[in-house]
Amino acid sequence: MEDYAKFHESFLTMWRNSSLQGFKETISEDYQAREVRNGQIVDFGYKESLEGWEQGFKFVRENEAHWEIEEVALIPIQEDEFMSILTATLRIKGNIMKTGNLFFETFKLDHKRNWKLVRSYIEAGIALDKTRNLQFT
Repeated sequence: MEDYAKFHESFLTMWRNSSLQGFKETISEDYQAREVRNGQIVDFGYKESLEGWEQGFKFVRENEAHWEIEEVALIPIQEDEFMSILTATLRIKGNIMKTGNLFFETFKLDHKRNWKLVRSYIEAGIALDKTRNLQFT
């Protein structure tokens, strides 16, 4: 858990810094994801993910924005696999967006013993009051 916790903190730092290079190195080439926005489901992989992050990070830079990310839970799935549940939104020029996203991110150790993002499930565009201060009971 300690090894994963250190990695996870560096992953969040990459995200907050809009580091596309860091994401390229962290997302597995076998990555699979599903995003649900307004009831519409989109499945995508590594290439589409990087294209989306590139657009998002560009938006952040161009709009003087920064990421607000909250860690909801870290769940060990197996010895070499963890799920991170996160909420994320943007603060643009000091104003917080009214919506956020809920991420279920699964990371797994690869054959070189590096943590890689292998799967994501994302609920996008959720009213911010629904994503803040989530707790599992």
